[in-house]
Parts: sequence; C-alpha cells; structure tokens
Amino acid sequence: MRKKILLACAGMLFSQMASASDTLPQRWISAGGAFSEWVVALGGESKLVGVDSTSQYPRSLQNLPAIGYQRQLAAEGILALRPDILVGSNEMGPPPVLEQLKASGVRIALLSAKADLPALQHNLTTLGQLLGKQAQAQSLLADYQQRLQQQAAAVKQAQQQYPAPRVLMLLSHSGGNLQVAGKDTLATWMIEQAGGKSLGEHSGYKPVSSEAMLALDPEVILFAGGRLQGDAARAALLEQNPLLAQTQAGRNGRVQVIDPTLLIGGLGPRVPDTLTTLTMAFYPKAKALSAEASQ
Repeated sequence: MRKKILLACAGMLFSQMASASDTLPQRWISAGGAFSEWVVALGGESKLVGVDSTSQYPRSLQNLPAIGYQRQLAAEGILALRPDILVGSNEMGPPPVLEQLKASGVRIALLSAKADLPALQHNLTTLGQLLGKQAQAQSLLADYQQRLQQQAAAVKQAQQQYPAPRVLMLLSHSGGNLQVAGKDTLATWMIEQAGGKSLGEHSGYKPVSSEAMLALDPEVILFAGGRLQGDAARAALLEQNPLLAQTQAGRNGRVQVIDPTLLIGGLGPRVPDTLTTLTMAFYPKAKALSAEASQ
C-alpha cells in the first residue's frame, strides 16, 4: 500500500511538473541586446523566433527574423512571428504597439536596463522563471558577482600606483553626430568600474562639439561606433573629427573601440570581459597586476 501511495505521489508530481513546463512561453521575441544574450546563456536560444536590431551577439542571432529597433517596433511584423512573449525594457515601444500586442495575447515581460546588480538579479530571476531555468540563473548571477569583485580588486591594485585616467565615451548613431556619454548611463558605469574617470558631466547622451571635446582633453577615448570595428573605426573617428587627434588620447594612440551593442539592455554576459579589457587599456603599465588580481 505504501509503495502504491509513493508511486501515486510521484505520478502527481511529474504531472504537475509537466503541466508547469507546458505553460512556459515557447516562442520568444527579445528586444534588447543584453536580454537576448542572457536568453541564450540560459539555454533558450531555440525558443527565440525573432530579435531586435541591437541583438547582434552571438552571431547566430543574426539569422533570426528582425523586428526593427527596440524603440520603433511595429505590431504587424511581431504578430506575424506568432510569439508567446516579448521581452524588453521600459525603453521598448512605442506604447500603442505594446498595447496592441497585449490585446492580441502576447505576453510583455519588462526587464531593467539599469546598470546595477539589483537590476541584473531581477532580470536573471525573471528570465530563469520564464525559461524554467531558475537554478542556472542563480548560478550565472553568482559567477557574475564574483567576476565583478575580482574586477574591483584589479582596479584597486592598479590605482595604488597610477591615477585614474580621464575618459571620454563617444557614441555614434549610423553616421550621425557624436554623442558624449554622461551620468546615469551604462557607458559611464563601465568607465568607473574599469577604473576611469568619466568626463561626461551631463545626464544621458548629449551631442558635444569637437571644440568642447578638445577642451576636455581626455587621456583615453572610448568609441562605440556603427559597423566599423577596431582600427578601421578608430581611423574613421579621427579622420572625421580631426580635432580629437590633438587631445592627449589622440596624440598617444589611446582610442579604444567597443561594441555599441554592449550598451543596450543593461548588464549583459560580455560586460565583465569588456571591463577587464578596459582596465588594461586604462592602466597599460599595470597589466600584470590586473591579470594577477583577476585570477
């Protein structure tokens, strides 16, 4: 009798687990590069049926149907993909499109684009629950926190011998005017976490003249451009903005190019590696110290 009861309980538990799995969203659309990367990191790439234009990594996401830019979504294209859920932040829109999607039965999951650990914890917890990967999400969060602690130790060690460099972060939108990253941006958070001093005193991103950037005279320039990368992006920046070549950063060749998709959707999986790269660029003579502290 006891064996029958145990078998019955096990059967009920299995049935409940299967039922819970069936209710999880199976067809996903993600609007926000970092969010898409976390879905992949949690083993959910096969559930993605579409992504926005900022979801460029891993490269396999570029083979999925594109739904446009996260702030300029169109309901028709999204509904054509028959999603169960759309994942994005409060930057996603426009609002009438989101309301139309909700009315059509699409679940909207709003995550946080803030650059802090509480926001990341919220995002990973939510994604873990929606994917049925709660334990994996908590493991990823713990590893992330540990890597940031190691990063902070590397910066502390470097700053015991060298002052924090003055850093200017420039963002270019499809060939448009350069914008400088200011306070309350992921770019500035990354600069500070990597051990630099951001020169952007305004809030958000703001266009600044070449003359103003020359007056700031940054020791390091970070550039998040368009399709060009590496040396090609660096050369194009200085060619189109010759006054930047007269700054300390320009004269000393301290122009660092970063992937602009890192700046969309809050803290993504690639941020810790990028911070390590930036710290080494900020403190080139302390590379050995940074490597030792990050072990």
